Amino acid sequence: MALVKEILRARNLLLVVLIPLLLLPLPLLYPSSEASCAYVLIVTAVYWVSEAVPLGAAALVPAFLYPLFGVMKSSEVAAEYFKNTTLLLMGVICVAASVEKWNLHKRIALRMVMMAGAKPGMLLLCFMCCTTILSMWLSNTSTTAMVMPIVEAVLQELVNSEEEREVIGTEGNTISEESEPKGLSEKHGQASVEVIFINEDATTTDFNSLVHIKNMNGVHMIANPIGTVNSPNKGQNLPQTQILVLPPNPRDLDLSTKYQYQSRHDHMICKCLSLSISYAATIGGLTTIIGTSTSLIFLEYFNNHYPHAEVVNFGTWFLFSFPICLIMLVLTWFWMHWLFLGCNFKETCSVSKKKKTKREEMSERRIQEEYEKLGDTSYPEMVTGFFFILMALLWFTREPGFVPGWSSFFEKKGYRTDATVSVFLGFLMFLIPAKKPCFGKRDKGDSENSTDINSMEPIITWKDFQKTMPWEIVVLVGGGYALAAGCKTSGLSTWIGRQMLSLSSLPYWAVTLLACILVSIVTEFVSNPATITIFLPILCSMSETLHINPLYTLIPVTMCISFAVMLPVGNPPNAIVFNYGHCQIKDMVKAGLGVNLIGLVVVMVAINTWGISLFQLDTFPDWAMVSNLTGQS
Repeated sequence: MALVKEILRARNLLLVVLIPLLLLPLPLLYPSSEASCAYVLIVTAVYWVSEAVPLGAAALVPAFLYPLFGVMKSSEVAAEYFKNTTLLLMGVICVAASVEKWNLHKRIALRMVMMAGAKPGMLLLCFMCCTTILSMWLSNTSTTAMVMPIVEAVLQELVNSEEEREVIGTEGNTISEESEPKGLSEKHGQASVEVIFINEDATTTDFNSLVHIKNMNGVHMIANPIGTVNSPNKGQNLPQTQILVLPPNPRDLDLSTKYQYQSRHDHMICKCLSLSISYAATIGGLTTIIGTSTSLIFLEYFNNHYPHAEVVNFGTWFLFSFPICLIMLVLTWFWMHWLFLGCNFKETCSVSKKKKTKREEMSERRIQEEYEKLGDTSYPEMVTGFFFILMALLWFTREPGFVPGWSSFFEKKGYRTDATVSVFLGFLMFLIPAKKPCFGKRDKGDSENSTDINSMEPIITWKDFQKTMPWEIVVLVGGGYALAAGCKTSGLSTWIGRQMLSLSSLPYWAVTLLACILVSIVTEFVSNPATITIFLPILCSMSETLHINPLYTLIPVTMCISFAVMLPVGNPPNAIVFNYGHCQIKDMVKAGLGVNLIGLVVVMVAINTWGISLFQLDTFPDWAMVSNLTGQS
């Protein structure tokens, strides 16, 4: 028994060692470039799926195995690890770091909630819209981690009665004495929470294992969902990449169920609002090409594999995906409302002040207090918002397609990309001072504020950028490019494409639908970046072999990979929501299955309607033919 426990404890190490040894006969018995490349591909894929080693570390496997097996030169492999998309991501992260540093995202969220009121139906719609807008520009994990504590604070006012607040407040007295909550009202008792630090793009397995190890062990503290935390003992600023605010286990509070929810309806409201945040973050991430790492991986792989295809950019992706986002948001709202709140939309969505209950009025007052704590809009917030809007406008107008863009003003074409805009604006964030220039005039409050913000300190510092930059994703994306380049150079992609000829009898839409269903199932258990990195070379080869426009398959599959919403292990936002304790796995499966089906249907309708005219999907393009001929040669 002890031996079995030791083996289980060392299973990751055994997997790392045994998998390469067990697969070694493949390149030895079939000494060809295709077999060697397949060996590297399988080993890397197993490491990614099993997460025996960190995803970023597993992405380095092609960097040393390709040269050792003679698939690619070391210099050629190294060139694949830093591409144009990396620069695009770095520029976006600069703006995102400023948004999070100066709490602009919190101001936007609270303002939108104030507009909605406290009726459950309108509150659900408003929180979903707010989360969707934020996740277009911030990572889904950051957005969920920021919005969920606000949702939790609102739910406690909306659901708990006066007696319950007194009970919970008694349990939480020691917490409020040790650590003053930031952004939470001091007038109301608040359930204690625990702060957990994780990497921004850490895998869900790592996240869940951390939660299980700590087991919500009573070390309670309340802090901002994203930023820095002040140590209550030594007063030190502790930097971190990501802060997740999680509630303790209900057992730790020693409260019975009646103190948590007055009725089944209240419990349903908590379930509905919590799950909707994760789903809205996923929907918002689909809207922009920089919304998720999945779409970034697709964009760089597509541009690298089809260098002559100037089809997909920020503008065309947004024009295609924004209607999808709106339709999915409305349908998901109806689905969640029907599933958890029923069909009485008139009662739950009424904005009449006469029909508001006392608890709803208290919730609105609580939200108003939270917003007032932010104070007036600061100068750094205004600068960040301006750069935020300017970046989006420059992306849209670079090459809009229907009219000449600003890139046409330059003599040489093809030199400027979306990365050029993001890096330039990101660079300026390091130069512009965080304190408003006074030009010799001083306001009355300047002397007081001078101690808070150094006059020469920029909007963001390099430390702010480092805390937000997901370097593991950069390496992971680079490993995917290296694998794809090896498949193309060795001829493995051509061989895989030939095996797909049996699908030629099916209609094109059926091939795409089967691919979408397959990746939707796989991505529930495998991380999204790993899933798309494995499937992209296979789908490209299949499309070229069947003479299907590659975009007809790649775009729907890229979107469907993000629909990992049925299980807590699907993605970090799911895990964050699940660990708040309002919903069980069966609730996530039931609600997530509906969202998955909605997404699949909407994406398939979109690619077969406005997607065809936007990307000319009804023809097999010349740029795909050139790539196919190059791969075969």
